[in-house]
Amino acid sequence: MKKKIEIERAPISAGSRYPQPFDGPCRNKLRRRLALAAGLKQIGINLLELSPGAWSSQRHWHTHAEEFVYVLDGEVVLVTEGCEEILQAGDCAAFLPGDADGHHLQNRSGALARVLEIGSAEIRDDETTYPDVDLRASASGYAHKDGSPY
Repeated sequence: MKKKIEIERAPISAGSRYPQPFDGPCRNKLRRRLALAAGLKQIGINLLELSPGAWSSQRHWHTHAEEFVYVLDGEVVLVTEGCEEILQAGDCAAFLPGDADGHHLQNRSGALARVLEIGSAEIRDDETTYPDVDLRASASGYAHKDGSPY
């Protein structure tokens, strides 16, 4: 059986699943779900393509999931609480579960950026907090910070 993953045939997740108005800056992106294409279940690996002006997500942090990003092409800005760092091709960053210093990537350049995302696969009890907006996520979906569902 062949092991090579045909990247162009990997399942695609495009745009944003966030409720409005939080979806706006996260629409112009594409994730090629490489781990899914390979049948992997314990690790998530995505090839993220961020168009100019796009964000990877709303700024967030996880209770149980680990995350790692490696910039393949282009330039992105890693935004955390009170800090911005430019990441270029060859740069990487990692995010530990439980670290409430939320993060996301923004493509402020005029060119496409490609980032390899690696992280924990679906963890049932993982919760995601979005410190800048009225949003939380869990296995049951998106909710307001007060717990009421969208």
